[in-house]
Amino acid sequence: MASSLCFQLHTCSQLRCIAAAKAAAAAAPSSVATANRTLSLLVKRPFLHSFCLPSGSSAELCERQQLRSPELVALEYADLNLSHKIFEDSGHVRIRQHVNPLSSSFSVPTPAPNWDEVFKDPTLPLMVDIGSGSGRFLLWLAKKHLDSRNFLGLEIRQKLVKRADVWVKELGFNNVHFMFANATISFKQIISSYPGPLMLVSILCPDPHFKKRHHKRRVLQKPLVDSIIDSLKPGGQVFIQSDVLEVAVDMRLWFDSVPNVLKHVDVLDQSLLCDKDGWLLNNPMGIRTEREIHAESEGANIYRRMYQKYVCI
Repeated sequence: MASSLCFQLHTCSQLRCIAAAKAAAAAAPSSVATANRTLSLLVKRPFLHSFCLPSGSSAELCERQQLRSPELVALEYADLNLSHKIFEDSGHVRIRQHVNPLSSSFSVPTPAPNWDEVFKDPTLPLMVDIGSGSGRFLLWLAKKHLDSRNFLGLEIRQKLVKRADVWVKELGFNNVHFMFANATISFKQIISSYPGPLMLVSILCPDPHFKKRHHKRRVLQKPLVDSIIDSLKPGGQVFIQSDVLEVAVDMRLWFDSVPNVLKHVDVLDQSLLCDKDGWLLNNPMGIRTEREIHAESEGANIYRRMYQKYVCI
C-alpha cells in the first residue's frame, strides 16, 4: 500500500514574520491568520507533522523594518530562547566559513555514539542533517517532536558542535544530538548502527567550494550518495537545497541519477508546486535555515528538491 507524509508549507514572507507576529499579538491582541498548505507524499506515517505558524498580522511591520539577517535569524528562532553568552568549554564562537574536508585532520572516520546515551528512545525514526551548522534548525525541529522523532546533526566545524551541545543541555532535549564528523567518510559507519529507521536526510546550503579544482571538496560525493540511499528505509526522504544554482544542480544530478530508487516528490504527488525547472517553490520543513534566511534577505533564490525512496507496490 502506498503511504503518505504531510508537511506544512509556509511562504518565505510568512516565515520571516513568525516572531514579529507573536510580538505584535502580545502587544495588541488580535486575530492571527494561519496559512495551512499540506504536502501529501507516499509514506505510511508522517516523519514531521504539520507545523502551524502564525502569519499575516505583522506583514506590514516586517516590510517597514529593514532588519539585518542576524536579527531575522533571532526572530525566526525566538521560540528556542537560546543563550549567547561565552561558554568556557566552547569559547567565543568565531568560525571559519570554509574548511577543507580532504585535510588529514578530517580523514579519520568518526565512530558511532552509544545511541542509548544520546537519545531517550533510539528506536524512533531519525532525521540526519548533514552540515548542521549552529544547530538551531535541528533544535527547532526537535522541540516540535520531543517524543516522536530523533534528530542528528553532523558538522565538520568542532566549535559549532560544542556550542550546539551546550544548547541541547540548556534546553534539556533528549531527542537531538550533534557530532563532530566529516559526513563524506563517516555517514555510513555512524548510521549503520542506529537501531531505528532513517527516514529523512537533509543537505542544506552546503559549502559551495566554487573553484573547479575544489569541487572534490564538496560534501556530496558518490560514496555519500550511495550511503544515504542504502541507509534510507523505504519511503524515507532526502531534502536538498542551496542558494547557489551550480551547487543545487550538482546535488540534483547525483539524486536524479537513480530514478529506479528515488523519485522526486512531485512525481509521487503532482499537486506539489515546482517551478518550470523542477525546483520546489516552498520550504517543506516549517522553518528556514540560517543560511536560507540570510540569502533571502539579500534577494537570492533558493533551489530545493525532495526525493523519496521508491516503494514498489
